[in-house]
Amino acid sequence: MLIGEEQLISRVKEIAEQINREYDGREIYLLCILKGSVYFTCELSKHITVPVKLGFMSVSSYGDRMTSSGAVVIDQDTDLHVKGKHVIVVEDIIDTGRTLCFLLRMLAKREPASLKLCTLLDKPSRRVSDVQVDYVGFEVPDTFVVGFGLDYAQKYRNLPYIGELVFKEEQ
Repeated sequence: MLIGEEQLISRVKEIAEQINREYDGREIYLLCILKGSVYFTCELSKHITVPVKLGFMSVSSYGDRMTSSGAVVIDQDTDLHVKGKHVIVVEDIIDTGRTLCFLLRMLAKREPASLKLCTLLDKPSRRVSDVQVDYVGFEVPDTFVVGFGLDYAQKYRNLPYIGELVFKEEQ
């Protein structure tokens, strides 16, 4: 276990408080990147007090692999019309940054009033694309992590904590 459930919830509340201060009196669009950030987005939205709408996109460069393929695939676009809106993209983890760099460029062309990036976990040591991250839950080492929405081949999402996935041959 790298990050326990209580520590996760506490940090999510802190991020929500920061968003509440920054967007006081304005409506925000939380754009949840499926499937990994669903747990984080739901927990975050519970603590946001400004008006909020939820949108969803399915974007991936991993599939069932442990490393990014480098090719970004959009399986599902959002149905939110973001032009003139305050959009916060909510991601589970930022690794190389390729997927988010591609996604943020695409969303910026839709002319939102503002566009920010929020991630539960950040792995800056793996970054190959420059991505401005506005809200970071935790910085994690270069290991494969699961739990609180993050998976390996669709498994382990439901863990209430963040853990490192270790295979028997690696022990």
